[in-house]
Amino acid sequence: MTDAKYDLDTTTAPVPLLEPREGVPPVVATEDALARVIEAFANGEGPVAVDAERASGYRYGQRAYLVQIRRAGAGTALIDPIACPDLGGLGKAIADAEWVLHAAPQDLPCLAELGMRPRRLFDTELAGRLAGFARVGLASIIEEILGYSLEKSHSAVDWSTRPLPEPWLRYAALDVEVLIELRDALAEELSRQGKLAWALEEFAAIAAAPVPTPRPDPWRRTSGVHKIRKPRQLAVVRALWEARDQVAQERDLSPNRVLPDSAIIEAALAMPRSARDLAAVPGFSGRGMRRGLGYWFAAVREAYTLPEHQLPAPGTTREGPPPARAWGEKNPEAAERLQAVRTAVAAIADEHRLPAENLLSPDSVRRLTWSPPEDLGEESIAAALRGLGAREWQIRLTAVAISKALKRLRTRREVEHD
Repeated sequence: MTDAKYDLDTTTAPVPLLEPREGVPPVVATEDALARVIEAFANGEGPVAVDAERASGYRYGQRAYLVQIRRAGAGTALIDPIACPDLGGLGKAIADAEWVLHAAPQDLPCLAELGMRPRRLFDTELAGRLAGFARVGLASIIEEILGYSLEKSHSAVDWSTRPLPEPWLRYAALDVEVLIELRDALAEELSRQGKLAWALEEFAAIAAAPVPTPRPDPWRRTSGVHKIRKPRQLAVVRALWEARDQVAQERDLSPNRVLPDSAIIEAALAMPRSARDLAAVPGFSGRGMRRGLGYWFAAVREAYTLPEHQLPAPGTTREGPPPARAWGEKNPEAAERLQAVRTAVAAIADEHRLPAENLLSPDSVRRLTWSPPEDLGEESIAAALRGLGAREWQIRLTAVAISKALKRLRTRREVEHD
């Protein structure tokens, strides 16, 4: 599915992007160096390419361990946010510029922690989706559109390492090297397809979105928790998850490096009655775990002693409709509405060569079809979609088709009931 004119010429090998144009800049790790960067970027011109590297899988949380920025007239800067934790001054210096990021929602929270919040942005990943490119990873889309091959072998390294090795810094600098060129090419393609205004609405919504609130009952996201059905066993999952989270925070380690999810689930299934029993559970039997067995079993024992009314209920506590797979049994009419609207949205998405989930979010489709307005007219559907956070371009494309689909279903049911 692509109507893009930047299709890769497979007869020409991509050009390896091996070295930044101005070389690898020194890491900014002092206030004086940061002040010079702020001045340079304030005096630069045009959009600012922005990226951040985290230590997912190694450290607790999603804080940034390196920030990369590039702007015409200023070059590239690599900033150590551990040594320079307040980047509010830099954020202000480039506040009036358009920020160019790839997969912006991933990086914006950790940048906000440093005091960097864009007023305007251009998300090259989302732009690629709207333009109809099948592969929208940074390396893939740079290769397809610009003809460069970008090495991604350092994407999952431990960015909390100090000092950062030279090859990692080169990789980080290259991540923003051609980001602005990519932005320009994608903007041209979106304009050619008549989608640039759609993309700008999407980017504005991302920039204006509030910082995500913590999920309720985060322990319910433990991998494999669907295997656990009994409330007492769920209490063990919760107790071990919370005990692990405390250790992970104290040690600044990724929770799964402290205790894997699989060990938590195995313990809940086994329901050990002593620390010795717990030592036989996969994930608790290694030499490194023996010293902590007392701590982990104390969490299990606490779950055993909870009164019934304090046990967690099976299933997730969720706002909004249940999972769509359960609709056929719980609410067959809603299941019919969901299928009809999904079909209508998919047809429009195919017509405009973009993913259906970017035309209208699956959550909006579920919520609308689970509890549709009494009035199924176009204006009422448009108002409902607007209330669910749909952008105006999405409403313009989908409201009429959704209204017609739901009206047809209602008419058919009325005929069947007569």
